[in-house]
Amino acid sequence: MSTPEFIKRTPPNVKPVQRHGQPIAQAAVRPVQRDRLSWHQFSAEPARYQAMAFRNCGRSGLKLSAISLGSWETFGGYVGAELARGCIFNAFNLGITHFDLANTYGSPPGRAEITVGRTLREMPREELVVATKAGLPFGPGPYGQGASRKALLTSIEQSLKRLGLDYVDIFYSHRPDPNTPLEETLRALDQIVRQGKALYIGLSNYSAAELSEAVRLVRDLNLSPITVQQVGYNLLRRGAEQDVLPMARDLGVGVAAFSSLAQGLLTGKYTKGIPEGSRAARTWASPKREEIVNSVRERVRQLQELARERGQTLPQMAIAWTLRQPQVTTALIGASDIDQLEENAKALEKLTFTSDELKRIDAILLGAAATAPPVAAE
Repeated sequence: MSTPEFIKRTPPNVKPVQRHGQPIAQAAVRPVQRDRLSWHQFSAEPARYQAMAFRNCGRSGLKLSAISLGSWETFGGYVGAELARGCIFNAFNLGITHFDLANTYGSPPGRAEITVGRTLREMPREELVVATKAGLPFGPGPYGQGASRKALLTSIEQSLKRLGLDYVDIFYSHRPDPNTPLEETLRALDQIVRQGKALYIGLSNYSAAELSEAVRLVRDLNLSPITVQQVGYNLLRRGAEQDVLPMARDLGVGVAAFSSLAQGLLTGKYTKGIPEGSRAARTWASPKREEIVNSVRERVRQLQELARERGQTLPQMAIAWTLRQPQVTTALIGASDIDQLEENAKALEKLTFTSDELKRIDAILLGAAATAPPVAAE
C-alpha cells in the first residue's frame, strides 16, 4: 500500500511499518534423529505411490493404503528391532503408509509402540497414518484396562510418550467395556480429538449393534464421528459379511480388516505340519494348534491350487479376496520378513475375481467358519 493510500484509510497518528525485506521466521521443524548404527537407513522411493491403491475410510476424507502394516505379536515381539526397521522402511516405499499398533502389542506390552515409534520418527510424518488402541488388559489396577474416560485419557498419553509423537492419526477403543457406559467412552474419544492428540477415532472388536449405537450417540451428542471399525475378516473367518460389513457400509464407516492371513494359516506354511519357530508353534496352545491346523489343511491346499491358477501365491489371493469387498478400506497384514512383505504387497496386482472363482472358493470353504482359529482380539 502506498503512503497516500495509507493516510486515506487510517486514523491520525498511526504510522506505517516498513519491513525492508526482513526474512519471515520459519516454523520450527522437528529434527530427524537417525540411527546411524543400523543397517537399514531410510530413503524415500520417489515412485512409492504408483503401485498402491488408496481408499476413503467410509464417508470421511481419510484415505488409507489398501494394505496396512500391523504389529501384533511381531514388532516388539518375536521380530527384532533391526528387522522391524527394515520392514517398516520397505513398507513405506511400497506405498504402505498406514501403521497399526496398540498399547498391548509387544513383549512386554508397549514395546511395539516403542520399536515402531523410533523408526517412524525417521520418516516424513505428514505422509504417515499412525493408529493405536487402548482397552485390553495392559497394566495393574482398575484403570489398566477398559474404556472409561480415565483409562482412555491415561492410555493416549502413555502411547504418545512411547511412540515419541505429538499425535496419532487414529485412536481406537480396542473393545467394548461392559463396565463403562458407551457414552462415557465416546465422550473420552471426542475429548482426545479436541485436545489434538488424535485426528480420528475408531472402534475395534465392536459388534454391528454396538457400532450402530455408537454412531447414533455421536450424532445425537455432536461428538467426533466414528471413522473406522476394525474387525477380524479373512477366508476362514467370514462372520463379518453378515453384520459388521453391511452395517459399516450403511453408516458410512470405514473397515480395517485384521488377521487377513488368519494368523498364518493362509500362508500355506502349515500344509505339511507345524514348522518349528512358526507362530502356531510359538503362541498356540497344544493340542489345540494341531486340531486347528488339521481342520483346515485340505481346504488350504485347494485354495493354494486356485491361487496358482490365478498366477498368485495363496497370501496374495487371500489379501485380494478380503479387499474385494468395497466396504473394506484396508487389509491389515503382519510381517516378519522383508521378502514376505514385498511378495504380499503384490496382491494389489490382481484384485478382481471371476464369478466362477468366487463359487469355487465358497465350495472349498463350506463349513470353514466353524474351524477358524480362536484368536485373542488384535
